[in-house]
Amino acid sequence: MNIESKLSLPSDVETDAAAKLRRTQVVRRILMGVVPLIAVAAGVSWYLMSGRYVATDNAYVKADIASVSPEISGNIQSVLVTENQLVKKGQPVLVIDDTNYLIALAGSDAQLRSAVSAIESDKARYRQKEASLKIMQSNVAFAEREFKRQSTLAASNFAAAAKLDEAQHNLDSARQNIALLKQEEAEILASLNGDPNVSPEQVPSYQVAMTAKLSAETFIKRATLLAPFDGVVSQLPKAGDYARTGAPVFSIVSSNDVWVEANFKETDLTNMKVGQPVDVHIDTYPGRPFKGHVTSISQASGAEFSVLPAQNSTGNWIKVVQRIPVRISVDDQHEGPALRAGMSVVADVDTGKSRLARYFGDNAGN
Repeated sequence: MNIESKLSLPSDVETDAAAKLRRTQVVRRILMGVVPLIAVAAGVSWYLMSGRYVATDNAYVKADIASVSPEISGNIQSVLVTENQLVKKGQPVLVIDDTNYLIALAGSDAQLRSAVSAIESDKARYRQKEASLKIMQSNVAFAEREFKRQSTLAASNFAAAAKLDEAQHNLDSARQNIALLKQEEAEILASLNGDPNVSPEQVPSYQVAMTAKLSAETFIKRATLLAPFDGVVSQLPKAGDYARTGAPVFSIVSSNDVWVEANFKETDLTNMKVGQPVDVHIDTYPGRPFKGHVTSISQASGAEFSVLPAQNSTGNWIKVVQRIPVRISVDDQHEGPALRAGMSVVADVDTGKSRLARYFGDNAGN
């Protein structure tokens, strides 16, 4: 036996090797043809069945923030709280020096007393004019009788013409005095608001003085700045700083009600509605999800509220997917750690509808 005959394989071994090769080739063809189809089908199925949950990380915790400004100007006399202190609604925060307004109050009190005295004086003058008017009316009646007597005597040539002229003059003077008294009486009555028995509170001069007093009292009350709602105060001034009317002196962040403002892409809002549940994940507290729900969806995108909105009708235009602010209430905000304004959030909204339902009807894929 030569070497070649010793190295040759039996025929049955060759047959098994060929069969194994053919099986390998068949499996390879199946894997190369069927597996990609399965993968594509699985991908399409996953795409159609997904889309029920819409998420964004462009979301942040929000809270009511107020910049409190005084309605009076003056040096800050004292600051009654500390930085980042929790305060209640109506709690005094700081006091502004109200010396000038106390002086104004004293002056308005004096004006009020002066107005009351002037009103009582006008009432007395009115009564005096009434008494004088009665006397003048009596004088007019006497002058009329005297004029008639002198006229009768003069007609019979028993009285001189000078006596008749004197009687006429006295009658005219008495009548003029009555007219003058009535004008003075009307002037006094006008100052008494048309009523000689009017109470001081109904007279304009008294009301003007009372307004000045109330204004001074109001400014004194407003010298103490109060917390407008429950929250945490910050950016407090120091005692001795000067506070100006209308200029903010401190800020307060609400501690009772916080929410999440999530800016979703416009393509994510197809099935989003008010009331849908939301899983809120806050970066500060990993592993501690919060529950919430959609409260409202803005009627305009954020670009519409910008100072210089895009003018898409001019120049070159590039389509950019817009983001719509969505307000999300946090239902269990008081049951966990504190939520502070500005914290980063990942919001995951359960729309209840997959892409299959979007493309093939509301009853598909739910």
